[in-house]
Amino acid sequence: MLSRSYTNLLDLASGNIPVMGREKERRRFPRVMTVPGSICELDDDQAHSVASDNPSSIAGDRMIVVSNQLPLKAKRRPDNKGWSFTWNEDSLLLRLKDGLPEDMEVQYVGSLCVDVDPIEQDDVANYLLEKFKCVPTFLPPNIVEKYYNGFCKKQLWPLFHYMLPFSADNGGRFDRSMWEAYVSANKIFSQRVIEVLNPEDDFVWIHDYHLMVLPTFLRRRFTRLRMGFFLHSPFPSSEIYRTLPVREEILKALLNCDLIGFHTFDYARHFLSCCSRMMGLEYLSKRGYIGLDYFGRTVGIKIMPVGIHMGHVESVMKLADKEMRYEELKKQFEGKTVLLGVDDMDIFKGINLKILAMENMLKQHSKWQGRAVLVQILNPVRGRGLDLEQIQAEIQESCNRINEKFGKPGYQPVVLIDRPVPISERMAYYRIAECVVVTAVRDGMNLTPYEYIVCRQGIPGAEAGSDLSGTKKSMLVVSEFIGCSPSLSGAIRVNPWNVEATSEALNEAISMSDQEKELRHEKHYRYVSTHDVAYWARSFLQDLERTCADHFRKRSYGIGLGFGFRVVALDPNFRKLSIDDIVSDYTKAQHRAILLDYDGTVMPQNSIIKTPNPEVLSILNTICGDPNNVVFIVSGRGRDSLSRWFEPCKQLGLAAEHGYFLRWSQHKDWETCGQNSEFGWMQIAEPVMKSYTEATDGSCIEKKESALVWQYGDADPDFGYSQAKEMLDHLESVLANEPVSVKSGQHIVEVKPQGVSKGSVAERIFTSMAEKGKQADFVLCIGDDRSDEDMFEIIGTAISRNILSYKAEVFACTVGQKPSKAKYYLDDPSEVINMLDSLADATHTPVTSEDETEDSS
Repeated sequence: MLSRSYTNLLDLASGNIPVMGREKERRRFPRVMTVPGSICELDDDQAHSVASDNPSSIAGDRMIVVSNQLPLKAKRRPDNKGWSFTWNEDSLLLRLKDGLPEDMEVQYVGSLCVDVDPIEQDDVANYLLEKFKCVPTFLPPNIVEKYYNGFCKKQLWPLFHYMLPFSADNGGRFDRSMWEAYVSANKIFSQRVIEVLNPEDDFVWIHDYHLMVLPTFLRRRFTRLRMGFFLHSPFPSSEIYRTLPVREEILKALLNCDLIGFHTFDYARHFLSCCSRMMGLEYLSKRGYIGLDYFGRTVGIKIMPVGIHMGHVESVMKLADKEMRYEELKKQFEGKTVLLGVDDMDIFKGINLKILAMENMLKQHSKWQGRAVLVQILNPVRGRGLDLEQIQAEIQESCNRINEKFGKPGYQPVVLIDRPVPISERMAYYRIAECVVVTAVRDGMNLTPYEYIVCRQGIPGAEAGSDLSGTKKSMLVVSEFIGCSPSLSGAIRVNPWNVEATSEALNEAISMSDQEKELRHEKHYRYVSTHDVAYWARSFLQDLERTCADHFRKRSYGIGLGFGFRVVALDPNFRKLSIDDIVSDYTKAQHRAILLDYDGTVMPQNSIIKTPNPEVLSILNTICGDPNNVVFIVSGRGRDSLSRWFEPCKQLGLAAEHGYFLRWSQHKDWETCGQNSEFGWMQIAEPVMKSYTEATDGSCIEKKESALVWQYGDADPDFGYSQAKEMLDHLESVLANEPVSVKSGQHIVEVKPQGVSKGSVAERIFTSMAEKGKQADFVLCIGDDRSDEDMFEIIGTAISRNILSYKAEVFACTVGQKPSKAKYYLDDPSEVINMLDSLADATHTPVTSEDETEDSS
């Protein structure tokens, strides 16, 4: 059965949420809360998802590569009956299989570069599947126009290259119909993937910005599918990306992957910044790997620039040699120093900036007049880009002006090649060029410098002195705004907008000594030859396998509607607390310990009124009234607040400031549980915190009796996080000889006495009960945040250490269905109160004198 959730996605994209029918009673699923995150419910359709427990039909792993276009070339047969297909040897996706294991089958899903008549589509699909292991996606013409030429090329492509639609003429304004077409196209791609997918054994590798919401469609059906995504374009800074009206939908869809890959750290950093600013997610680095914790799943972040296929380049070089194109060009430019540009015809390549830099070099360094030639190859336009006619006219005008000014018989300073150039001819140009120049103002990767380096190296094993042996020297002038720039440390990096500086770089590149050129070339070739496309694919697969290693160890739940859908991964023993079970064990027990957090547990976290209501006080009073019960509120709040709020509860124990202060009942004095009662360290720590507070807008200091807390939840996320890390180091340094611990938490940095935690409170309570001969055989511990995990951890080992009865029934419970050391969960504080109310109803409170009651505590 096809999930009705697909229509949910499309309805959500269009802003139309249909009212679902009531033919049957809607099945209720647990509500889920994570921090950070929101509460959503699972719709019925998840019940029909394909379970990961289904046996696979194949024995080995397979890689399904999904991209907008298949790595195929297609043309009509001469008789106009049918099509002929061949592999596109220039396709990067075709070459990536060289890095995958030999026994791993690779299957491609994507669209074709030609329009196939609907009558022929089934025959073409069967033929491509059988002969090429390709699954074609046929998109309706009305969707193609709005999906590819619309949303992809007019909205995502300009935005990802830092062009904002300030006016209708400057980039396309957001058009919801284009977004709906984008979603529809991604849905069609997902259906084609599902047709051939074996969820247990297959990896799915999705490529580029055309398919950024595809992960959500697939994750809805297969919660444990091993799925990666690689972005081949830049990812813009958060200030740019946040202008996209569907920004969160795309981010959430990408986070349904297991691994997200980028060419450079800058692109990954921008993505992580968006996740932090828009979704409150912080990334962690462990053993060199970057990961985002997203509802119990670890989403890996991969930084690995793509490479070229060495064998393909070398084979094309041999072809170029046979065609004698190299010899022709060698004669044509004899005595000249050739600088080469090879760029797609689009507005982000900075082609005219390059030509202006060449003009400036000829002006400033007259020695190159008559000698230096810039050959600029313009690759054909891929799609309907923006302002192309204007850019082409500008380039042509600049070329004409320079050639008129500096040209003479037998010498043309700028040679513009505005036609399709076969790859073999391009290789010949590489071999005659002393320098390759790339001045893109923004580009995802750009493999032109890599190809150039390999061509200048020549073919290994070629006879010395032959044309194929190579010159073993090369120079590169590259824009600092392209993806390959960080990898080419021997290149001269330029800001292409600075025409004067770029012209000086051109002069420096071609004026450099041969020895220097050889050293730089050797360094580049060593990198390019070892970091080829096979290395890239192999590295991506290894990281994908590592990230997915615990898929089948956890239980996975799909929750949420539309693009709010995500998968929560939990420990298999984690389950909802049954009120019937806990009441049954509660009534059987002789000595009970009940430990309750306050904020977010018995009091909703977002409640403005923090005082407990009469219902809560009444329930706690009833439970405390049983002399066999030891009941504690364990909170991070101060003892004054807790004493005031819980004054009606005479027998209730209180642990304030995470257990530094402890009081067994209202008739007892407060005890200090810390190892040290000296707070001279505050005079050291507070000035440090104040200096960071003054420098960090939105931060503040919370001063407790035993601790200092620096809070930066209202500060800029990136700056606040950076300041917190620096403050942590600073405080650890100045407080190194003090009896305190410095810890960071969710938007806080806290300094408190050593040995103080909620875990130590739990241990003290259990130990005290055991010493009095009332070893607890029933434990209920409920909390909602990170500090409560210390209690859950202590409880997990208490029985083995004999501070709890060996037959104790232990209920460690977290609030919200989320990763935790607790084995149970309740959805929210209202459920906690309902459960406590059930325990109160089962409590038998004997009538005793006040003194007897006091002694029993």
